[in-house]
Amino acid sequence: MSWWGKLVGGTFGFFLGGPLGAMFGMALGHNIDTAARTIGGKLSPGDQERVQMAFFTATFSVMGAVAKADGKVSSDEISLAETVMDKMNLSPEMRQAAMRLFIKGKQDDFPLEEVMLQFRQECHRRANLMRMFIELQVQAAYADGDLHPAEEQLLLKLCQMLGFHESVFRQIEALVQFSMGLGDGQYDGGQQHSGNRATGSVASKAAAYAILEVTPQHSQADIKKAYRRLMSQHHPDKLVSKGLPEEMMKLATEKTQKIREAYDLLKA
Repeated sequence: MSWWGKLVGGTFGFFLGGPLGAMFGMALGHNIDTAARTIGGKLSPGDQERVQMAFFTATFSVMGAVAKADGKVSSDEISLAETVMDKMNLSPEMRQAAMRLFIKGKQDDFPLEEVMLQFRQECHRRANLMRMFIELQVQAAYADGDLHPAEEQLLLKLCQMLGFHESVFRQIEALVQFSMGLGDGQYDGGQQHSGNRATGSVASKAAAYAILEVTPQHSQADIKKAYRRLMSQHHPDKLVSKGLPEEMMKLATEKTQKIREAYDLLKA
């Protein structure tokens, strides 16, 4: 049973405090929040279900802030958020909570720094989990096929608050561009764009090298080693065990598929 099912079923109590806890309670609505508070059985920071709750809350609220960074929220950005929800197979209640969080993130009084500080603390140095979070935010920023300077500035700030160097952001950006078909200057609305990629265009190869964190100077053995390391780090089951909500396993699986595509391109 997922963390959400356990919460609604009363298996454990409402245990997440701070800004994330406040927003999560708001997103759930009074009835579920009140019921959850009466159960008891609090978990400690770092426990899987607590981290999953924090990840869910931070992901959709910060996604709203990223969408609003350029001064407006486009229909593409809203569609991207809805696509993420669709891939997670959210129940109607979870979907409603996610949309409320997205709307909260767009508001001027959204406590971004406090949210990010708590999210980092809840993750307990789970770097791969935090990278997955950043990847979802980069996808949101690129939903309309372009990265606005204000969005880029905010994304870099998010990386900094999570302790990531700009190079990590650029690697994640390359992965998102590769998956959206943006590496060769073409955008297909978020669908797989394999035509030009199959030809091995220079831009696609550059993105593939960035995804695998290697360069053309690395040997095939080095590239294979990097590929295996990334596949191990981003294995969906491993991410879930570290706090990725089970509902996001499909998104994690898609990421490993993109890593495999990048490796296949360079191997060919």
